[in-house]
Amino acid sequence: MLLPSLEVAADTVFGSMEIGPLPPPGTVEELTAALVILVIGDPPQGFARIDALGGGAHLEQVAVHPEHGRQGLGRSLVRAACQWARQEGFPGITLITYRHVPWNGPFYATEGFVELGPADPWLIAHQQPPEEPVMGRFGERVAMGRRW
Repeated sequence: MLLPSLEVAADTVFGSMEIGPLPPPGTVEELTAALVILVIGDPPQGFARIDALGGGAHLEQVAVHPEHGRQGLGRSLVRAACQWARQEGFPGITLITYRHVPWNGPFYATEGFVELGPADPWLIAHQQPPEEPVMGRFGERVAMGRRW
C-alpha cells in the first residue's frame, strides 16, 4: 500500500517548524480499519483517513505529498471528508491538531472547525488513550470539531 509512505513524506513538512520526529505512519491494518480513506490522485498525492471515535466521525489523518503541496489538495480532502461524514449521517466531524501550526489549527478554522479543548483531556473524555507524549513536545495540541 502506498499510503504509509505518502504519510511519511507528508510529515517532512513539519521539519521546517522543528517538529519531529513524529510517530510512525498508520499501518495497513489501521488504514483498513478506518471508516473510509479518501484518496486524491493516481498514484496517490494525498489522502484523508476518517475513523470512528466516540460514536462520531473523526478525521484522523490528512496527508499531502510535499511535491503536491500548496495546490489545494489538503483543503479538497478536508471538504470531501466533511461531505462524506454529513452524507453518512454524522452530526459533525472532529480532529486533533497543532493549535499554532499554520497548516493545522488556523487552516482548519478556515473550514469551519472550532476548538473543543486540549487534545488529551478530550480524548480521555471520549474513552480514548492520550496521544503519544512525543506529539505534545512540539506545540499545543487541541481537539477541533465542525457540526452541520
